[in-house]
Amino acid sequence: MPLPTPFHPRTSELCESLLFKVWAGYHAVCSYDTSHDREYFALRHAAGLIDVSPLYKYDLRGPDAARLLSRVTVRDIGKLAVGRVTYLCWCDDEGKIVDDGTVARLSENHYRMTAAEPTFAWLHKFAGPYDVDIEDTSESLAALAVQGPTSRDTLASAIDDNLDSLRFFGLRHATIAGHDVVITRTGYTGDLGYEVWVARDHAVPVYDAILGAGRAYRAIPAGLDAMDVTRVEAGFIMNGVDYFSAHHCLIESRKSTPYELGLGWTINLERDPFVGQAALQAEKARGPSWRVIGLQMIWDELEAIYARYGLPPQLPSAAWRTSVPLYVSGRQVGYATSGAFSPLLKANLALAHVESGNHTLGNRLEIEVTVEHHRHTVGAIVTKTPFFDPERKRS
Repeated sequence: MPLPTPFHPRTSELCESLLFKVWAGYHAVCSYDTSHDREYFALRHAAGLIDVSPLYKYDLRGPDAARLLSRVTVRDIGKLAVGRVTYLCWCDDEGKIVDDGTVARLSENHYRMTAAEPTFAWLHKFAGPYDVDIEDTSESLAALAVQGPTSRDTLASAIDDNLDSLRFFGLRHATIAGHDVVITRTGYTGDLGYEVWVARDHAVPVYDAILGAGRAYRAIPAGLDAMDVTRVEAGFIMNGVDYFSAHHCLIESRKSTPYELGLGWTINLERDPFVGQAALQAEKARGPSWRVIGLQMIWDELEAIYARYGLPPQLPSAAWRTSVPLYVSGRQVGYATSGAFSPLLKANLALAHVESGNHTLGNRLEIEVTVEHHRHTVGAIVTKTPFFDPERKRS
């Protein structure tokens, strides 16, 4: 039986569609309306409030907290300043990715790690030599993403202060509705946005205060379906969709490395030993075998295939998460893992894995499509990600 998130008393009242899914054992709203369109446009033109409480959360305290995190992740966390957040991933001994998430430094010896999958045992596996206390705050801490162009005004109104000094991937402590919160300049939509972290018992009044403040800025509740389209536009990969945790892979070919996933920029190789370091050093020297790329399908070719059957193009409004083969000259060279039609960019987008050598920007690949039970291919151009990258995201 799925559990209610800390915000569930309010989000369940607001969800007119009754469309929920299970995320990490919790009820999660797919869309508040019967279609996610209004919520998508709020995220891109105003602001949306997304309950992201099902994220796994771990608070690490102690003089060796940074050393432990540096040991188990690809980042040198000792370089992370107080009041800053970093995106990272962590690997097994063979350099295969286990998960990705964030680490925030709340104070001198207090760090918070977020993950898509349970990571408590993984942290404890390496914690023995370190003076650190690890607390699983997944249930006790609520998280609310406030995303979109008016998210800054919405939150500034809720805290009765401005957020002009809170830089991209920064954090600050604040008070909302009389309750202490942490606000981070982070999110999963690729736009201007924030995430609010609050104790479970104070979640509902904080939600009400933010939504109330946001009404003047056209902020509305938004579900996971709208966020999924925005994360494709942002070129963000997802665990269990665009890659699989090495812990769950029964065969080697399902595993991926950070370099293959385009996460090489997160790796600090030349430092004290960390899990997977030797394997990652060797891979960097020889180059990755696979690459994750962005694709934009050629609309005219798709339209022409449907026209053969006397039909207009039929595309789902929701993001898709299925494996779709990619070809060059009839030979399969990879597969798309997720995609969406972008209402903002008016483009049919996909994220894909391809063999190295097929990832050059501007290259033409062929992606498989099925129309009226018949398989066809249409052209897809290798495109730079993020597909959507507004200046306000970092402003």
